[in-house]
Amino acid sequence: MDDLKAMAVFAETVDAGSMSAAARRLQMTPSAVSQAIRALESRGGVTLLHRSTRKLALTEAGERYYPHCRRLLDAGQAAADSLQLARDAPSGELRVAAPVGFAGHIAPALAPLLADAPLLRLRLLVDDAMIDLIEARIDIAVRAGRLADSGWTARRLCELRTVLCAAPDYLARHGTPLAPEELPAHQWLALGRAPQAGARTGPAAAPDAVAAPAASSRAVTMALDLTAPDGAVHGVALQARIASNSQVALQQMCEHGLGIAHLAEADAAPALQRGALVRVLPAWRLAALPVAALTARRDGEAAKVRAALDHLKRYFATLPGAAA
Repeated sequence: MDDLKAMAVFAETVDAGSMSAAARRLQMTPSAVSQAIRALESRGGVTLLHRSTRKLALTEAGERYYPHCRRLLDAGQAAADSLQLARDAPSGELRVAAPVGFAGHIAPALAPLLADAPLLRLRLLVDDAMIDLIEARIDIAVRAGRLADSGWTARRLCELRTVLCAAPDYLARHGTPLAPEELPAHQWLALGRAPQAGARTGPAAAPDAVAAPAASSRAVTMALDLTAPDGAVHGVALQARIASNSQVALQQMCEHGLGIAHLAEADAAPALQRGALVRVLPAWRLAALPVAALTARRDGEAAKVRAALDHLKRYFATLPGAAA
């Protein structure tokens, strides 16, 4: 390593034309520059520079040696430039993970960033299965619901209002519940992912984890807390007839009249607007769904990560039923 530093000092001295000029460029003393070059000559057993009081001249050995040292200096500058580029301008590959239910939000969120950053590439991993974020080299993981404890840093993007929804033909066949105590008698659609200890099944829940949960033959249950217009809270325990690990599949089955589902309003909004779904107990309020972006660390983040986080936060704040 000492030789590498001395080579850089030698190349800079030749370029600068004098040891004093090289010392100013390198923020060293002229004596330290001279000592570095003398040490290089001593280890190589040859003279690289003819020194005089007015100027320096390369020896024949120095002329052959200089281009190699110059390339070393250029490589060092290129390495420094690459770090500055990563710090100051979005570039390279941005790896984003999201559950299927949120995949449709990534394109509109990051499209402006990709348009403005031509050196940036995007690799989007969409999977409702729980994946090892470290092994997949994920820069940002979008997650909804209660998060598992992990070494990742979570940044809140927004909270999404949630609603109970059913298809009009389902309600025509089974009746429309008018109070929370009527809900257990209905057919329910729920996420079939095994909840973590203390967690409740909810819409689009996708906690960070490193392995898929063990299969279970037990019926999927969920607990809902509904807040009345007067502020009273009514809790109900429900058992799902249909369970899936995909929130998108659950909403599709809900639209086909297979039961009632607990959905994020942002996801259900298009179906509600076209009449494929209707709100159930619209006067009652349910807990909001927190949406977060997970990153490996806060310090020293690349520009691509900082910019993507800013765009994601701005986009999610505009979704129907979103609160900062």
